Amino acid sequence: MASSAGSAPPQLPLFRAVASSTRQIYQLLKCISFTAKVQVEITPDGIRFAADHSRVMQGVAFLDKALFTSYTLNAPDEDDPPKFQMNLAAFLEALQIFGAMDVAARAAKAESEAYRSNLRNYRPDAFSHQTLGMPGTCCIMYEEDGSPLSIILEETGVKTQCNMITYTPESHDDIPFDRDDLSFKIIMQARWLLDALSELAPMAPVRITIAASPNAPYLSLSSGGVLGSASVDFSSGRDLLETFSVHDRWVQSFKFDFIKSASEAMRIANKVSFRGDGQGVLSLQFMVEVEGGAVSFLDFRFVPYVTQEDEETESEDEGNQLPPLI
Repeated sequence: MASSAGSAPPQLPLFRAVASSTRQIYQLLKCISFTAKVQVEITPDGIRFAADHSRVMQGVAFLDKALFTSYTLNAPDEDDPPKFQMNLAAFLEALQIFGAMDVAARAAKAESEAYRSNLRNYRPDAFSHQTLGMPGTCCIMYEEDGSPLSIILEETGVKTQCNMITYTPESHDDIPFDRDDLSFKIIMQARWLLDALSELAPMAPVRITIAASPNAPYLSLSSGGVLGSASVDFSSGRDLLETFSVHDRWVQSFKFDFIKSASEAMRIANKVSFRGDGQGVLSLQFMVEVEGGAVSFLDFRFVPYVTQEDEETESEDEGNQLPPLI
């Protein structure tokens, strides 16, 4: 009888996680789909997906390990977690192979209807069982550094595996945001911010100016475009602004399309932490509550217009704006 004493044990994958549904993952990642590729970092606490647009706008979606029924990371060094770059559009397509495909098709059809094609298309049931509509499971696996990221979907006995090519991560830092030099911090319902953008959007604005002040108007969003100008002011009452802290008046302008690209996060989030630092960087951090009481976060950062050169190049930029996401 041949001895198997010398046989090596099977190698465990570097990372493996199982989710009971892909819909929650899909909905969160769709909020940062303003770029094709994302930087991925797998940590013991969850998976971090970071999207960057020309170093003036960044979006981060963090999938907490609580979103998964099982989550195993076999990294030899916790201080050096697995990192890679991948195509987010392809990953989102893979997540829709089974039941979510029908849901996504119905949602796309509804959004294309004229009476719903505006910023106020709320989705309060985004994570409900009816919307999820997927009784199967999803397994995400990363065998080793440099290997493809595998998505294994199984539903009613049918199993499909998609392998996403991974790339060497680019060396770049997050847009710096100084939490120790906050000019203002406001926590409010995310839908109030969505309402404000919907009021400004009909003017076809290129820029949006955000002003926070310790006196009225406490928070103001204004814009001007080829069709006119508009502004939305917020009072400081706790029924509207849950947390309100403004040290000095803060005024900055941003590209409207960039702020608008966070509208999907405004739809699905419960609250938003609205912050600006002394450098003029704007941070929008969204808290999203999902089925089972878990919480996930979406973080967006925006660099303001800071030089007169922006005025001169603005007309050139208008022909190369981000595609509308709403």
